[in-house]
Amino acid sequence: MKISQTLMKFLEDWKNISHLDFCLMNPDDTVYLCTCDRKLPSASKITAFKESPALCMSNIGCWLYKVQESQELLYILIVWGNGEAVSTIGELAVCQIKNIVASYAEKSDKNVFMQNLLLDQYNEVDAFNRAKKLHIATSVRRAVFLVETKQSRDETALATIRNIFSARTKDFITAIDDSGIIIVRELQPTESYTEIRGIAHMLVDMLNTEAMTSAWVSYSNIADDIKQLANAYKEARTALEVGKIFYAEKNVFGYNRLGIGRLIYQLPVEICEMFINEFFQEESLDSIDEETFTTIRTFFENNLNLSETSRQLYVHRNTLVYRFEKLQKKFGLDIRTFEDALTFKLAMMVVNYIKYSKGK
Repeated sequence: MKISQTLMKFLEDWKNISHLDFCLMNPDDTVYLCTCDRKLPSASKITAFKESPALCMSNIGCWLYKVQESQELLYILIVWGNGEAVSTIGELAVCQIKNIVASYAEKSDKNVFMQNLLLDQYNEVDAFNRAKKLHIATSVRRAVFLVETKQSRDETALATIRNIFSARTKDFITAIDDSGIIIVRELQPTESYTEIRGIAHMLVDMLNTEAMTSAWVSYSNIADDIKQLANAYKEARTALEVGKIFYAEKNVFGYNRLGIGRLIYQLPVEICEMFINEFFQEESLDSIDEETFTTIRTFFENNLNLSETSRQLYVHRNTLVYRFEKLQKKFGLDIRTFEDALTFKLAMMVVNYIKYSKGK
């Protein structure tokens, strides 16, 4: 909720309780928020009040108050009404407004700090000193989650995530660019990668049901202190990118579970092309029809088990054998054997990486 919405809610609540009207004016004498359309004090009266050392001043039918922070004028509060209680209500309102402003300022400062921290903008000493000033724990375990939806700057997804973590005041939810929503979650001592992966799946499910949007969620390794968060953010970004290239059928990617995909991701494209040309020469994996690809993927998912693959695809075992024999004639690889299956699996992943690299 924006600060203007919060302040307006308080003004309306105060009006309902005290039966008085309130108005907040900016230092340039423009009306910021108001609960009525009453006539304001004259411009000369407001100017005289601003120039005086007084913090409050009575006027005909109303009271004027200065809302200041470190001697800087933030607002002028006007309270309409008569009676002894009006002055006290105005002073209480000023205190509450200052608290609200301070709370939002601290929240904004923490958000900026966390963004700069994730981008590795601080040295170690500076990071720890700034964190202590903002009352952010420096030596607790945290994990970084990166959420990406099909729409950039998805406000519905952001609101859903904020609602999910609303009770967790020590977690941070922010964004640095259009690449996604970042969640820095403080972990309990007993929480491990099993719980972290469960949180990632929970986010995917909640965004699907609450925000009606599909999403990818990646997560980093566990960071033991705040200085490791910059590296954790890089890990989450890498996990998301690698996951979308090599494991497109999934929507949760952990940096510690990227396997061969992370290895291929670090290879030069030229090396990958040499690998493909060495094994397949003039043939291309693009020539394989979708039905055969589905058969191959299911076969790999079932650990090269023909019977289970046949059962899941509702095809006869002999039909699968026929398809694999055609594949062997075309590429010279019998994927029913472990070594050729491994080569073919690597080839599928490498081709995806080459396409991704050339499409950047």
